[in-house]
Amino acid sequence: MWILWALAAAFSAALVVVLTKAGLKNVDSNLAFAIQAVFIFCITWGIVTVQGNFAALKEIDQKGWILLVLAGIATTLSTVFSYKALSIGPAAYVTTVERLSLVIAVILSIVFLKEKFTWQLGLGVTVMIAGAVLIAVSQAASK
Repeated sequence: MWILWALAAAFSAALVVVLTKAGLKNVDSNLAFAIQAVFIFCITWGIVTVQGNFAALKEIDQKGWILLVLAGIATTLSTVFSYKALSIGPAAYVTTVERLSLVIAVILSIVFLKEKFTWQLGLGVTVMIAGAVLIAVSQAASK
């Protein structure tokens, strides 16, 4: 079931890139994110409300709060940086380089979460890096 959620996330993320790039034509990237953040806030808290998960807030321990706050800060910075890059660069190239986050996430997951490294994972990471470099170089060469 996780694969369906992951594919839905990938499709949604692709829509975010295209819609944001189109919406950034005459809008400051930080203002654009602030506008979208209002909807993020309303929709996610709406889901929590519908699911009846407010009570679970008190069950989150201190370490959980710290990690979630740090993840929230990282999410915000990632989006701010992404929107800035999208405001000045082509979406296809920005997204490709930005998605090197997948490679970094794999490395961090292995180091900090002790997830298993396999040859398939290593090959996939290598292909992702090669693809990002190829696309970034092709953009640089076309200027």
